[in-house]
Amino acid sequence: MSNPALPEKPAVSWWKQLTTYHWFVFIVASAAWFFDCLDQRLFSLARIPALTELMPGATPAEVAAEGKVVTALFLVGWGIGGLIFGALGDRYGRAKMLTVTVLIYSVCTGLSFFSHYYWDFAIFRFLTGVGVGGVFGLAVALIAETVPDGARAGALGMLQILSTVGNISAGLVKAHIDSLEASKVIGAGDGWRWMFLVGAVPAFLVFFIRKYLKEPESWLKLKAEGKLPKGSIFSPYGKLLGNARWRRNLIVGAIIASTGVVGLWGIGEYSPDIQKTVFKQHFEGLGLAPAEVKQKVANSITYAYMLQMLGGAIGMWLFTRAAIRLGRRKAFAIGFSLCLVITAGVFWKMNSPNDAYWMMPLMGAAQLAVFAGFAIYLPELFPGSLRSTGTSFCYNLGRFAAAAGSLFSAKLATGVYGSYGPPLQERYAAITMCVIFLVGLAVLPFAPETKGKQLPEE
Repeated sequence: MSNPALPEKPAVSWWKQLTTYHWFVFIVASAAWFFDCLDQRLFSLARIPALTELMPGATPAEVAAEGKVVTALFLVGWGIGGLIFGALGDRYGRAKMLTVTVLIYSVCTGLSFFSHYYWDFAIFRFLTGVGVGGVFGLAVALIAETVPDGARAGALGMLQILSTVGNISAGLVKAHIDSLEASKVIGAGDGWRWMFLVGAVPAFLVFFIRKYLKEPESWLKLKAEGKLPKGSIFSPYGKLLGNARWRRNLIVGAIIASTGVVGLWGIGEYSPDIQKTVFKQHFEGLGLAPAEVKQKVANSITYAYMLQMLGGAIGMWLFTRAAIRLGRRKAFAIGFSLCLVITAGVFWKMNSPNDAYWMMPLMGAAQLAVFAGFAIYLPELFPGSLRSTGTSFCYNLGRFAAAAGSLFSAKLATGVYGSYGPPLQERYAAITMCVIFLVGLAVLPFAPETKGKQLPEE
């Protein structure tokens, strides 16, 4: 049975449909996701400096390779956390579990400050991933089930758009800490530690979640009727797989989400690696002193990153508009096509900071745009009693795929294309990985269109 169509309503902007409490839920869920994204990007920016200190004697190539391994561990933890807390969110409540996940990722991020070895750093990143992984499914389920149907797509798209603020904030945090390190306010080489300490701040958000955030009325109704999952933590997955409709939606949603996650974390995540190589060559070619080259490379990577996130915000806004007007499937088709062309082009042709300043916003717009689609589309595929489970499964299964993609990318760069040396080995590895976007395009004909339909019931 398909979702019933929404009744015709006058065209009203989504934000005008929200009450004061709707806004509170939106702000709290967005704040949890904001700090989640802040944590992700702090790790991306601090990963190489941290491992450089924690792996004395390692070559830059070895540090970069181990950086991909730690990233893979982070993504595995992310996937595990999503699978666990998605199911717990359906059983015990979205608000309760959101509190737990925020506490886990903030505390474990702060503990990274105290790392002394590669292995304890990797453990803290894995545990942080467990907390990070639970947030998305819980946050989008809270918003989807709380706001009016007519405001759902706009609110969920804005949740993802605001996530870029967390990403940009990470860049600002890094720039500020770099300046403190340069002025010797903090010890040389300790900047990465302070970046992770900043990541502990969202622990204070737990107070507001516990005290003021309520469970959605639709979830409370299911609880009162005894329709919530029972049995082991795996029982929600059994119900999803046991129903033909939900099983198809689970498979299709997981492939679509995995495509975008692998594209971002298995390809786009490593754009700073190739930037470091080509920027260094560029500035050395200008005859600059080594110290000046190092500083300009760092600054250029930061600027390129900030522009990438600004592009991402624009891309997610455009995707949200396309999903509302054209439908979810057409929006994903456009998004994945642009991802394929732009990502391959950027990794092949980027040769200088000036190239990066216009290429990275384009790649950010393409790769991050589809993430707005995940927030809008995934909760529309599953019933209320299984919404958190299904959404989290689809979104976080991609973390395991991205972890495998990260390791595969490392193997391509150091093994298959290693003889070419930098930057060609990174270019060829990234372009080869772009085949993942064809997978997303191939599954779209099997995806149900949910535009203009109510959230599915049992």
